[in-house]
Amino acid sequence: MIYIFIDESGDLGLDGSKYLVLSALIVKDYSSLDRIIKNMRRYKFRKELSKASEIKANKSSDELRRYMLKKLNEITDARVLYIVLEKKKLYSEYLRNNKHKLYNYVAGKLAREIILDGVAVEIRIDKSKGKQILREDFNKYFLRSLNDGSTICRANVHHSYSHSWAGLQFADMLAWACFQKFEHKNSEFIDLLQLEQEVYHVW
Repeated sequence: MIYIFIDESGDLGLDGSKYLVLSALIVKDYSSLDRIIKNMRRYKFRKELSKASEIKANKSSDELRRYMLKKLNEITDARVLYIVLEKKKLYSEYLRNNKHKLYNYVAGKLAREIILDGVAVEIRIDKSKGKQILREDFNKYFLRSLNDGSTICRANVHHSYSHSWAGLQFADMLAWACFQKFEHKNSEFIDLLQLEQEVYHVW
């Protein structure tokens, strides 16, 4: 079984951030991620996280961000992929006028870069789409895109609350770190990662 956790940084609006970044954290076992978060809560960042239901990169201290990214280096089989959309290069009126289709399109680009062979896959994405029809639309498009380049035995997509999944909190931190590099020309955080990383651009 392969587990994929997906989150984004930046916004879908054309008047907001210059970039939209999606990250995918791919692991064979997510229990190590759970242990890191539990230990952070119990010990090193007990005070900072005492009132937080989840770790969000944009609300965390730089110390916590650095620690969390460095701890990810200990997960030996982890892979990270990013898709970066520079919005000024978005020329499709169809996508410019439909945030849900735009998100699905960028996520589909990400899925096509995740090459897997002969495995079962469980995908978890932050539960941001409120309507069931939008979740189903995303699921179909993402799985179709994933199967374009991979041989998947079985695949399921779950829209989950990130406070319940350490993997989603790590995916949020990764997307934020990559976003800092492109939006603010700050590579400090993404440079802390020593594990396998791949960055792809939509256009």
